[in-house]
Amino acid sequence: MTDAPVLEIRGAGLHRGDRELWSGLDLTVEPGELIAVLGPSGSGKTTLLRAILGLEPLTAGTISALGEPVRRRGSRRVGYIPQQRPLPRETALRGRDLVTLGVTGHRFGLPIPRRADAERVDRLITAVGAENYADRPVGLLSGGEQQRLRIGQALADNPRLLLCDEPLTSLDLANQRAVMKVIDQHRRHAKAGVLLVTHDINPVLGMVDRILYLAGGRFTLGRPHEVLTSAVLSDLYGAPVYVLEAGGRLVVVGAPDAEETHHHHHGEDLA
Repeated sequence: MTDAPVLEIRGAGLHRGDRELWSGLDLTVEPGELIAVLGPSGSGKTTLLRAILGLEPLTAGTISALGEPVRRRGSRRVGYIPQQRPLPRETALRGRDLVTLGVTGHRFGLPIPRRADAERVDRLITAVGAENYADRPVGLLSGGEQQRLRIGQALADNPRLLLCDEPLTSLDLANQRAVMKVIDQHRRHAKAGVLLVTHDINPVLGMVDRILYLAGGRFTLGRPHEVLTSAVLSDLYGAPVYVLEAGGRLVVVGAPDAEETHHHHHGEDLA
């Protein structure tokens, strides 16, 4: 474990046909840093994660993860939590089996049970608080329970870089807090960098170090109090955008083609 950046993006650009998602993107993620990625649908948030995973070739620039250029084959030291989609009820796996795939899934051939693997799976299940339902069919679990198990799977190799794509979608407030607690504990204990795509900053704002906001082929990067202002977002969108307080939250109003995005719990320190 070193103090070197866990992610370095330099001059990155990506086009889809004749449409530019973003260009000239420079981003350095330090060990233990959590960066939230915000922006409207279609702004390239998920595509950015795919590029870091080596699944989406850049139009320009470079990406290095954990000191090495990204490759399509990926790295076991980079964890990935995909968008939350409920598993079918008939899925023939227990919750424990889902986590086990993260521990043994990189091996070829028939899996051979190992005591060390079983102990590792037990520790991951405990870490995500899934002991009470780990042996139930995963398709019968709630969305929040399934998401905790997915996080256990993503943490199987103790990743130094964790990429999270809308990990809180469709979860109630209690499960949002529980999921973010697990992610936050991992980044603090492992000094892991975290890049977290979200449409709602409220559940994560108290943990966020910086925000990357993508919109209209442009981006802005900074601390929450630097990015989440009417002036900054109006300049980013090239149109009047207002950051207003409503019901104890800040809400972005008037952003072209933007999702409704809540930004700030009343009374939290943005500094």
